[in-house]
Amino acid sequence: MHIPLSQVATALDARLDGNAELEITGAAEPAQCAADQLALAMSPKYAEGLAKGQARAAILFDGASREEFGLEAALFVARPRLAMAHLSKLFDPGPQIAPGIHPSAVVDPTAKIGEDARIGPLVVISANVTIGARARIAAHASIDHGATIGDDILMHSGARVGAGVTIGDRVILHYNSVVGGDGFAFVTPKPSSVEVVRATMGAETELEHQSWTRIHTLGTVVIGNDVELGSCSCIDRGTIRATVVGNGTKIDSQVQIGHNTTIGEDCLLCGQAGVAGSVQIGDRVVLAGKVGVNDNIFIGDDVVAGGGSNIVSNVPAGRVIFGYPAIKMTTHMETYKAMRRLPRLLKDVAALKKAVPNTDKND
Repeated sequence: MHIPLSQVATALDARLDGNAELEITGAAEPAQCAADQLALAMSPKYAEGLAKGQARAAILFDGASREEFGLEAALFVARPRLAMAHLSKLFDPGPQIAPGIHPSAVVDPTAKIGEDARIGPLVVISANVTIGARARIAAHASIDHGATIGDDILMHSGARVGAGVTIGDRVILHYNSVVGGDGFAFVTPKPSSVEVVRATMGAETELEHQSWTRIHTLGTVVIGNDVELGSCSCIDRGTIRATVVGNGTKIDSQVQIGHNTTIGEDCLLCGQAGVAGSVQIGDRVVLAGKVGVNDNIFIGDDVVAGGGSNIVSNVPAGRVIFGYPAIKMTTHMETYKAMRRLPRLLKDVAALKKAVPNTDKND
């Protein structure tokens, strides 16, 4: 793939200085850049590597000069990280799936598949499935009966869509992700150990032995447009009502979303986050890596939870939280600083106790 620098500048909304006809085949870090690649020297720190590479063109930082670095051309962008998004899209060919339906795919005759579909080897599409236009479904993926999928779906190898699930347009399901598995719901004949512990705050410890009875999952999953689900992530279907993921939400790898949960629009759930059942999450919420969310709580719009936090109660909109249990970030930092001072304070107290003479309690 050879793309003129003028076309790259248009895609990035960048200012171009130098040879606009120079063709590039990709992007690289400055020190490893070949002559036909675009060097990503978006800060002075990275620009130092230009002397070690062979780049003829680069994305430079404001105030830099291409002549200073011996370049034939340079691009200047207002927001480098956003430029990376456009640049990576320009050079990403996506999975190589041949047009049409592979002979080894199993497609039920009642399934409706849109125009220009690409369906790879050993894909299984069940009865009464509807798939929109320009679908790309890689090898070994499966879609169970009655599911509805919008236009421009991209399902990587091993992705699974359960029965009756609804998925919007331009959704990406990465390797071995699962949409529409059964919810994790079990009940005992009498109050379970979990119920007793919650009711007594752990005061009652003598618990009766009981077996678990499965609560079957009758609901579904509804996913909006422009959603992305990372590898080995799972979204459980609701028990009765649907589990919902709003438009534009991005979910990293190894994330678990429990049954009956509702997630708003443009949220970001990072790796190994776990959301229990019946949680309500607002719009633009960010859950960093390994964040845990207790069941049946509400998280307001624009909340940001730091990595490893455990959210055990409702969180109002706009709050930044951190810790175990999660509290306001500023409060957590104050507490952390106080704990760091404890060893010194203990030494000071011990010294004071030695300095103060013992007195008779009867005096």
